[in-house]
Order: sequence, then C-alpha cells, then structure tokens
Amino acid sequence: MITDKQSLSSGEPWASLAARKILVLGLFLSLVSIASGAAGQDALEDEVRLDLEENGGLFLPDGFEAQALINQLEGRVRHIAVDDEGDVYVKLRDVHEEQGNAVLRDTDGDGRIDEVGYFGNYPIFGRYGTAMRIHEGYLYFSSQKTVYRQPLRPGELVPAGEMEAIVIDPNEPPAREHVGKPIAFDDEGHIFVPFGAPSNACQDPKRTPGQPGVDPCPQLEPYGGVWRFDADTPNQSQEDGVRLATGIRSLVGMDWNPVDRTLYTVMHGRDDLVRMFSNHFNAWESALLPAEEFLRVTEGTDFGWPYCYYDQLQGKKLLAPEYGGDGQIVGRCSNYDLPIRGFPGHWAPNDIVFYRGEQFPARYRDGAFIAFHGSTNRRPYPQSGYIIGFVPFEDGEPSGPTEVFADGFARVDPIVAAGDAVFRPMSIAIGPDGSMYVGETEHGAIWRIRFTGDAATFGEAELAAMKARETLSHIRTPDPVADNLSPTVLTGGALTYESYCATCHQADGEGDGARFPPIARTEWVSGDKSRLIDLTLNGMEGDIDVNGESYSNVMPQHSFLTDEEVAELLTYIRAGFGNNASGVSEEDVRRRRNGAR
Repeated sequence: MITDKQSLSSGEPWASLAARKILVLGLFLSLVSIASGAAGQDALEDEVRLDLEENGGLFLPDGFEAQALINQLEGRVRHIAVDDEGDVYVKLRDVHEEQGNAVLRDTDGDGRIDEVGYFGNYPIFGRYGTAMRIHEGYLYFSSQKTVYRQPLRPGELVPAGEMEAIVIDPNEPPAREHVGKPIAFDDEGHIFVPFGAPSNACQDPKRTPGQPGVDPCPQLEPYGGVWRFDADTPNQSQEDGVRLATGIRSLVGMDWNPVDRTLYTVMHGRDDLVRMFSNHFNAWESALLPAEEFLRVTEGTDFGWPYCYYDQLQGKKLLAPEYGGDGQIVGRCSNYDLPIRGFPGHWAPNDIVFYRGEQFPARYRDGAFIAFHGSTNRRPYPQSGYIIGFVPFEDGEPSGPTEVFADGFARVDPIVAAGDAVFRPMSIAIGPDGSMYVGETEHGAIWRIRFTGDAATFGEAELAAMKARETLSHIRTPDPVADNLSPTVLTGGALTYESYCATCHQADGEGDGARFPPIARTEWVSGDKSRLIDLTLNGMEGDIDVNGESYSNVMPQHSFLTDEEVAELLTYIRAGFGNNASGVSEEDVRRRRNGAR
C-alpha cells in the first residue's frame, strides 16, 4: 500500500501554473541508492497475493470494487482484450515458450483465472508489440513490425484458426524508437495503425546536447503519423494505406469514439529538455514538460512534431529548442493543431478506452479511461503517473477535469525511481457486463473492476477519497524546491552520470525493467573496458541482452563528452552499482576515440 500519505506541498496536479522561469539550485542528485521504494519490492513473495488484499490492493471511488483475476502471468502483460464470454486475451510483454500471446479463462466463475493458454508463434523484435483488440469476430494483435489477426471460434480457448498478416511495416530496422503499433477500428471497415517517429526530435546525431533538428525533418515522410487501412485485407504495406494525420511522435494507445465517430489517441511527448538544452530549461521544467497530448485525429491534422511541443502549464504549443525555441517562443507552432488536453509530462499514457458499458454510473458513460504507465525520467523530482485516469466527455467533448479513477499500483510514495513501483498499469479492456479489466507490466497481474454501489446516488461524495489522493507526490505538480529529492551538488563521474545517464538507467543503476537496461552488476560494465568505451562514444540501437533480460532501444552516442569526462564516468560506474572493476583512463578513451583497436 502507499507508505507515505503526506503531501509534500500544496498544489493541484492538473492545474496550469503561471508561465515563468524558476531557478532551482542544486539540480543534480546524490547517486546513493535510495531505498524508499525498495521495501515494497523486497516484501514481495514469489507470488504476489493480490487476491488476498482488499480490492486487489487498489484505491477506487466508493461503490467500486476490484478483484485480482491473476497475480502473476508468465510473459507478463502489454495490452488486453475481453471477449463476450469473459475470456481475457493478452499481448505478452515477453515471449513465453516462443509464444507472443496468452488467453485466460475463469472456468468456475469465482473471479480467479483457472486456465491459461499460450499461442502466437510469430516474429517478435523486443518488448514493444502492443495491440490486442477484438473486432468483428477476429482477434487483432501486433508485433513491432506486423499487425496480425486470427478468427475467434466458439468453444476454443486457444485460437486455432489461420493467423493472417493484415499490415506489415516495410521500414527497417524493426527494432527502433517508438515502433509500437496500437490499433483502432472505425465503423466503416477500417483499421488505424501508427508509424511512430524513430527519434526524439529529429536530431542527427540523435539526442545530442545543443544539436539542431534537421529542417525539414525527413523522418516525417515514412513516420510520425497515423495511417488508415482496410481491416480485412491481408498483407497490406504502408503504401497501401492512407495517411490520416502527421506530426505525431509516439503512440501506444488509440480508440474510436462512436459518439462523434472520430479517432482519439494519446501521444507521448518528447524528452530531455534539460539534458539537451540546459541553457533554456531547468530540471523542474524538464520534469513537467512537455505534455503528454490527448489528440482528436481527423484527416489532415498535423500536430507539429518535431518542430513543436505542447506546454500544458502555459496552454500553448511552443517551438522546440532544436528549432530555435527557448520555452517561450511560439513561432511556426501557431500553424499546427492543438491537443484537446495536455496531461503532465512523462506520465506515459499507454492505453485509452471510451466507456460504452452500462454497469458504471452514468457520469462515466462515453468518457475516456486512460492507463498512465508512469514516468521514468522526472529526476530530481518524484516519478509520477502510475494511475488509471478518467476524462469525462459530453457530446464528443471533454466536459471536466481529469480524474484519478484507480490508484495504488505503485504501492509507494514518493516513487524515486521507476523500479520502485511494484505495479505499472498498462492496459484497459471492458468486459461484456461493463466491468473494467486492467493489466500491468511488471508481474503480469490483471484486475477486474466492478461497480456494486447505487448508481442513482453516485456523486461527489463517492469521489472525495480519490480527489484527496491527488495530493500525493506521484500525482500532484511537484514544488520546485521542496520536492527536489536530493539537491546535493555532484562532481566528476557522478555529475556526468546524473546529467546524461540516470534518466534512463535510473539513480540506482537498475534501469526501468522494460526499456532501459541496468548498469548495476553487469558484465557489460565490469567486463571489457574497450567495448564499454566504444558503446559510450558511439551508442547503439537494437537488441541487447543484459543480466538475462532482452532490451531493444536506443543508446545515444556520447562522443560530445571529453576524454576526461568519459574516463571519469566509466570509472565511476565500474567501481559502483555493485560492479567491481578497474578504472578507465583518459588515454584508454583517447585511443578508442582515435580508432585504436
């Protein structure tokens, strides 16, 4: 459960703040391993017994109750779908026995999964396969490269019909940034598939401090948008689709709203404002900005990536620093489409579902539930998100502030590093009776949430307890000074690590368990120093195995660091984080930089 329910400072989590620069002293953190969240992790047994906890350990509005259908699932969970019989289909985060999907069944109606089947032997390139949707008698799902479907037949637990490729991504490599392929369907036989931008902000080289963005950005030709395809035609390539929208960086969740017959998506905003442009942004601004954007996608919309980002504090689309922005300039961004809402930065909205059921009180009908997987890169401030949020809609428009619908997944507060969060909500599905199903990535737990109260009297009183949770540090806007978790000034390798490495690999060196590998207790750090120097200077992209886990992401090049900085950094990590290896000298770095082998 939450270990500290005291608010560190006042402030509304969704509120806009006056546009201003706030100077924060002591931006760099101590790299001492912080144990605030470790207690939650250490207390876990081999099986997490959520089924023995009230509401499966979750906090919900009064009148709702939750039950853990399964505590852990081999392969863990990305997205889920529920059929008319209540069977739960899972797009796995990790391949299990060469299978990419699972199906779960409660055979005796007691609310616990009794039978699990695995299926889906198809090429998988890392952990970013995303989609799992049921449409017109078919189960649709995706790898990073391909959207597939299989027929669902009565009486079958594991789908046995032929697996068809519906949309195939022709771009290479299949393992690249923002390659996930969520899907949605309209009411005219179309399927929507995004092709995410393969970079943070169209820099060359990628993620390099001070480097301008390429203008015009050539990545916008094959990437950075949503395409529309026929939902029933097999083996379509990108060129067979119609580009619906552009200027979109990364999508993990999409849904069709039948009320206004429009596609909605939730976009991950760009990263690294202070790391890339510390002359314009401080750590507090970089933690909060830019917004995660709630987009209404219609034909021809252009949301401005990579040239612009949305600042939810100012309520403006601003020019990106790679294109001359400084956190205030609007410039060309007045020409691009705005989101319908900006969520707090780095919250990672990974699924969206419009509620069409009848079970929940009327205020939830036609509104949008959003799974916020939670931030990894808000240091030196607490990580944030890790909730199921709700945006009420009326007549196809947001009609109220964003609400916290389900909380308690992380089980700690503050969340110092992403790895401190015990559970991270990832996916949402609505069952045939109107119940909500929620899947999470860290253990593969799945909850079923039902309303058992009085729908006729449901109102503000039933929401009060969830409103109070908005004061917790993983939800509210952090105070620039009071919420700085460790304002210690660092030097040498510790300073370089904090400035350029800790965002991904985390303060404790443990990574985030999904996208970013650990540098703690690994032969990649303590082994061949020449390989480590080359990796630091040149970066890498693609698959890598670290401590028995597979990762597929981008390690940016750091050739902009001096020989002294690289030597200090690598000596620091080789001597710490559970590693015990010899240091790296400036001469070692100089020789590798100059091509010595």
